[in-house]
Amino acid sequence: MENSQKEEYAIILDFLPNGYPFDTKPAHRKLPVAQAIGEKTFALLELAPKKEVNLQPNQRVYVGEGKRDEIHHIVGRILLDRLTQTARGELDFVIKELVTNNPQPFLDFFNKCGSINARRHQLELLPGIGKKHMWEILEQRKEKPFENFDDIKKRIKLLPNPEKSVIKRILLELNEDDKYKIFTR
Repeated sequence: MENSQKEEYAIILDFLPNGYPFDTKPAHRKLPVAQAIGEKTFALLELAPKKEVNLQPNQRVYVGEGKRDEIHHIVGRILLDRLTQTARGELDFVIKELVTNNPQPFLDFFNKCGSINARRHQLELLPGIGKKHMWEILEQRKEKPFENFDDIKKRIKLLPNPEKSVIKRILLELNEDDKYKIFTR
């Protein structure tokens, strides 16, 4: 998956109009902050909204180059453990929605991914997929590329839900639990 691209849009996970509660600055110096996840590379971002802008969880905002309506600037990337409880609560739901609404990059992964080294294949990085499922997927995709997640489920016997495997893999990568990055940046 191509991960050198910059995010154009992000989904708000949490909006703190009065800044972080643990910030020791006086109240009048605290700035509003939003925590978000990028649509394409699932980058966790800290955003500075423009003045007088109120953001809602699950709101889609433009963070790309050029004029932005709601976001003043991107403060930077943040780690999963820096997310607020609200943001963590939204994360699974938002990732599921992003995967469901744009399945093509993940289908391309199932249809085109290759070996990592002589002993390991990229498919084995997905939770629930071992050697047996990997070989079955490789055989089936030779015959005909997978068209959607249901097609994968139909053609690969006893495979755990491929959509859920992708979502779990994204969460693992965000948690820095594996050195390999296949869906995140």
